[in-house]
Amino acid sequence: MRTSRARSRAALSMVATLPLLAGALALGSPNASADSAPGGRAALAGTKPAWATAGADRGASADGAKVAVRVHLAGRDAKGLAAYAAAVSDPDSAAYGKFLSPAQARARFGATQGQIDRVRDWLRSSGLTVTGANQHYVSATGDVATAQRAFSTRLHNYRKGDRTYRAPASTASVPAALGDAVLAVSGLDNAPHKSSHDEQLPPPDDVFRNAGPFSTYYGSKTSPALPDAYGRKAPYAVKGYTGKQLRAAYGAGKWTGRGVTVAITDAYASPTIARDAAEYARRNGDAPYREGQLRQVLPADYTRTEECGASGWYGEETLDVEAVHAVAPAADIVYLGAASCYDEDLLDTLNKVVDKRLADIVSNSWGDVESNETPDVAAAYDQVFKMGAVEGIGFYFSSGDDGDNVESTGTKQIDVPSNSAWVTSVGGTALAVGRNDTYQWETGWGTLKATLSADGKSWDGFPGAYTSGAGGGTSSTVKQPFYQRGIVPDALARANGGQRMRTAPDIAAVADPNTGFLVGQTQTLPDGSLGYDEYRIGGTSLAAPVVAGVQALAQQARHGLPIGFANPSIYARYGSKVYHDVTDHPLGPNRDLAVVRVDYANGVDAADGLLTSLRGLGKDASLKAVRGYDDVTGVGTPAPGYVDSYRFPFLGRH
Repeated sequence: MRTSRARSRAALSMVATLPLLAGALALGSPNASADSAPGGRAALAGTKPAWATAGADRGASADGAKVAVRVHLAGRDAKGLAAYAAAVSDPDSAAYGKFLSPAQARARFGATQGQIDRVRDWLRSSGLTVTGANQHYVSATGDVATAQRAFSTRLHNYRKGDRTYRAPASTASVPAALGDAVLAVSGLDNAPHKSSHDEQLPPPDDVFRNAGPFSTYYGSKTSPALPDAYGRKAPYAVKGYTGKQLRAAYGAGKWTGRGVTVAITDAYASPTIARDAAEYARRNGDAPYREGQLRQVLPADYTRTEECGASGWYGEETLDVEAVHAVAPAADIVYLGAASCYDEDLLDTLNKVVDKRLADIVSNSWGDVESNETPDVAAAYDQVFKMGAVEGIGFYFSSGDDGDNVESTGTKQIDVPSNSAWVTSVGGTALAVGRNDTYQWETGWGTLKATLSADGKSWDGFPGAYTSGAGGGTSSTVKQPFYQRGIVPDALARANGGQRMRTAPDIAAVADPNTGFLVGQTQTLPDGSLGYDEYRIGGTSLAAPVVAGVQALAQQARHGLPIGFANPSIYARYGSKVYHDVTDHPLGPNRDLAVVRVDYANGVDAADGLLTSLRGLGKDASLKAVRGYDDVTGVGTPAPGYVDSYRFPFLGRH
């Protein structure tokens, strides 16, 4: 059990200030280090984290301290799984679209009972207590001394940031006879918290409201009394786009997503989601939900609710469900709530989707920074994604909400699992939808904030400080996958050195909370009661479900045949008219863009005054949205014609 690092929501940006293959099909994989093991042992590459350095070493861990591990199973044919996952997803492959059923996938690539039994027996013989076993892993607990003997390593305490974690001082290993059975082991690197059980979900977070005034569509309302920005008056922010506007912007046409199932994974579960989603659809012109169209798959109990901020995830689920339904109103939606925000629970939730093939498309608005990822957990995630790919399931992940992450971490890096070569990384834009739901333009999401001066005659600190933006950049751990070759510029692919690496995102959609989506949710009102309210929201937490909804439309257009892992198809359309090629200056090189936002000082009402600010658009830290592929919006955003392009085999760019 991995308890060292929680996943976070993809910042859920509200308006508050708040296998390796050979040849052409080679996909990126985590870089292997020079791991070795004693004679008669098989090394488990990557078990010693990069941050476990000699300078950070604080000495040996206490022998009696508790350790909980998961030994992830390699399955029958790990290299074959990667090869088939790539081939079945590639439109240029003879195997394209020849997906397997879950039973067929397990029979061909899943762990054998013999592998499970051998790993379980070895763990027991090593003195560890086996706590569970399934086709994905065998879990066990014990003390440090026993774990060190079992995995032939020493566990030390290491300083990382302002905390101390436990990690192997050298590469862990298993007996050579288990080398074919073990993919990785997680849980050795640290375990600062012990799980608790039967926790109750907290009530919703306090209500948040937008103040206004608003534009009814982009640019519809300006104030002559406010100072200029970039040589002109900036319009007020929209109140929040709805499904009709997003469907028009991204070329939904007649398609509704009927016959397609979209899964959404998050931690925990909003207790009012069904009622909120129905009320939102009624108020905002979306189709009413059919009986059974929205369902939930939830764990028996929840853990770490305070540590993970459980109530903060309710808005995430609400946004994801309402955004998918707004874009693909006839698609079925299945929500899967993880027991906590930790890797082991999120992996279990993703495995539920694959094991039972609960959906065609999976939207995921959560992640962490790449420096917090370790190869053992990356391998476990990739195995889920590859098994999904062979079954025709596509995974979509938010690219993050902190741009290049320098502002938040001090290091330029991308997010995980969005960095995986086996998922579709979704970046973000600021979107302008004009009168009569007409698409005007998009720019990369990156926000600068300047506040109105006390005398109301200028914007203090103009153009303002960076607040947030779409995540993107170049991976330090994952090699460039085949579908990015010849498309991602070398200046990006080689940004970290000589080798070409995975670059994110792959595709994008609206994310800027200043041009965001109107969401409806039950919240805790100032008097302590619960009530439904609506507010504008953004983040790549919005972009991911929007793209998932668009992909549901595309699958319907494809006569219901699954798209599966979509990246090869997405990149095959690069440079064609089916994408909006998004840049930071869509109206010309000398035309910068901004909106005016008015917020309640207390987030609820005008009792404590109003705050007026200017929000500059298209300013994403060091990342730039330019013509062609870029690390803010990928290949661009879906344009009219994108969905229809899936009706027949795509014949190339035009």
